[in-house]
Amino acid sequence: MSEAKAPTPAGDTYKGWLFKWTNYIKGYQRRWFVLGNGLLSYYRSQAEMAHTCRGTINLATAHIVVEDSCNFVVSNGGAQTYHLKAASEVERQSWITALELAKAKAMRLHAESDDSGDDYSTSSPTGSGLGARCPEVQSTLRTLGSKVEDLSTCNDLIAKHGSALQRSLSELEGLRLGTETGDRIRQVTERATLFRITSNAMINASRDFLGLAQAYSRRWQKALQAEREQRVRLEETLEQLAKQHNNLERAFRGATVVDSAASSKGSSPAKGDISDEDENEFFDAVESAPEFITVPADPKYQQRSGSNASGFSSEIGMDDQLLDEQPPVFSPESSQPQEAGPVRKRRARIPDKPNYSLNLWSIMKNCIGKDLSKIPMPVNFNEPISMLQRLSEDLEYSELLDRAAKCQSSLEQLCYVAAFSVSSYSTTVLRTGKPFNPLLGETYELDRLREGGYRSLCEQVSHHPPAGAHHVISERGWTLRQEIAVTSKFRGKYLSIMPLGTIHCIFGKSDNHYTWKKVTTTVHNIIVGKLWIDQSGEIDIVNHKTGDRCQLKFAPYSYFSRDVARKVTGVVMDKGGTAHYVLSGTWDEKMECSRVMQSSRGAGGPGGSENGKQRTVYQTLRARELWRRNPLPEGAETMYYFSALALTLNETEERVAPTDSRLRPDQRLMEAGRWDEANAEKQRLEDKQRGVRRGAGAGGRQAARPPEEAFTEDSITDLSLKSTVQDSHTPLWFERTKDPVTGENVHIYKGGYWEAKERGSWDGCPDLF
Repeated sequence: MSEAKAPTPAGDTYKGWLFKWTNYIKGYQRRWFVLGNGLLSYYRSQAEMAHTCRGTINLATAHIVVEDSCNFVVSNGGAQTYHLKAASEVERQSWITALELAKAKAMRLHAESDDSGDDYSTSSPTGSGLGARCPEVQSTLRTLGSKVEDLSTCNDLIAKHGSALQRSLSELEGLRLGTETGDRIRQVTERATLFRITSNAMINASRDFLGLAQAYSRRWQKALQAEREQRVRLEETLEQLAKQHNNLERAFRGATVVDSAASSKGSSPAKGDISDEDENEFFDAVESAPEFITVPADPKYQQRSGSNASGFSSEIGMDDQLLDEQPPVFSPESSQPQEAGPVRKRRARIPDKPNYSLNLWSIMKNCIGKDLSKIPMPVNFNEPISMLQRLSEDLEYSELLDRAAKCQSSLEQLCYVAAFSVSSYSTTVLRTGKPFNPLLGETYELDRLREGGYRSLCEQVSHHPPAGAHHVISERGWTLRQEIAVTSKFRGKYLSIMPLGTIHCIFGKSDNHYTWKKVTTTVHNIIVGKLWIDQSGEIDIVNHKTGDRCQLKFAPYSYFSRDVARKVTGVVMDKGGTAHYVLSGTWDEKMECSRVMQSSRGAGGPGGSENGKQRTVYQTLRARELWRRNPLPEGAETMYYFSALALTLNETEERVAPTDSRLRPDQRLMEAGRWDEANAEKQRLEDKQRGVRRGAGAGGRQAARPPEEAFTEDSITDLSLKSTVQDSHTPLWFERTKDPVTGENVHIYKGGYWEAKERGSWDGCPDLF
């Protein structure tokens, strides 16, 4: 899809290129749109404006709906509907703003031309407060309006008499002394007097208007303050009622727990209700159902989601409030460790990306079906960070794990862990650049103890297949570790990137241990068109202590699907297979959580059997937001679409190990925009690494290694088997062991790095750069 120029305002009109949906054969087609006089019209080209209009919608009766980051719909109620797509989110927002302003103006003109002439409704929608004083407000507005008309009339008179006075003065300058001089002076004097009288009238009218405005302003401020105080009192009363209702509900459920347990034996979903073959549907609970909802929720939650559902049931206890709260913002005072010292101010910009052209097909045509991790690529394909830094970027939303550590319910904690697993993909939606392949033994540290309460360390532990070990320890009660090997295949039209390895998250307070794997990343339009990224597959998050499980499904993008793009859905179940929460959202924007109140299978209607498959229907409370993506920094499009955290990853840091990715010369040269020098330096480092590997092979350390040709991608299914073909290399900070939970052979942090940094002793580090 070719990029369109940004729309431009021209007087009272707004013009620009948009992509309009035509049909399933042609798809979106580029059209020239013109917005003016409350009408949205389109043409095939700008030249066509002189003789042919392809269609027009009156915005006074139109509906404007935003679908995703670039798509929106303009419809007039069924007769005409335009499905439109902008080239970027910024351009889409510009069009939406222009359309909304034009719609408001068209509606005002339509209301003014109405024959009824009734500007204000005689009945107020509210029975108290400002609504009850509607006649007084109308009278005030009429008085102020009349004063404004007086000011306008005086202004016209001043302009008229001022022009006449100026003409008389000009004529007087050109006259010679004679009999006409006296007449001219009298004429000028009369006009000056008239101008002075009009000016005094203007001043008096302005003074009256100012006095009225000040008087009514004070009265309205008092009325507004009274309304605010009344609203605060109502919110406090509402909060007390909600707490009382919650306590009564818990007491009632505690008294009937035996009866409910006995009666639910025959109706509870059996284990395995949620299977890979099932299609699940989720429905909100009906707001008027007294068994679910009796009082409005906390005002904080009501403002955010508009829900009237009360808090979670007594199974969660005091953790109800955690999902209502906004994600915490960690201030220096709350996150800083005990030692003194200010929090470092991180950089917010890097040099702009140079505009280098490259013939992509000349390089990629010989790579079809191959693993790209074994093929040297120029830095033109890269972004100026390494794969170890991309692993560290998973901590962009580490506050989700901080909140999870505070949960008393393992099921609620699992919701936050699931949201964290999805959040790591939000930084990839526009990132089409490839990170640098780390050299064997390369490391990367991310010390955010003061800002975020955690320390992170990565080390490249294998070269073929490339694998990095990652360990994070947080002083807020959680530990994260992973070993990820990446394999990729170029299929011609798209590139598939398959991460292999397991992610572990352990919470110290509850001893809950969660594991999950990553989904497949696909880069489309490698040869023709604009590159775009999709995530697809399933994530199964398991709590090995309690048996709780969350199944997340990343729906692949389909051009013909009516679902939201980049959609993610999931179900949180206990050990017995009973669903407690449903998760929904998109991996590039947000995730929400809904409490399951009731579920059924094969119940007919939308949840019934279809094509031999049974669907599970969930009746839920209103969704609550768990996570929302942070906006990109200003100018991110010229900085590889880096997030705020990514911009700081390659920032120079004192006392890091000599093997740290920040010290890679080719990576630093690329960040500075010196790509030719970066390519030469990258070639030097790769030659140096190959020389070290050949020397190790001559020394006999790899004599027992089986040939890589004896293994295929199908036979190498996990890290434990891939380890048989990896280099004979001993990592410096990680040790190879068998994971007690999954049984895989993985690298686990053995300690010593942060102590070595404290001492400033890096004697054991190899010379990589």
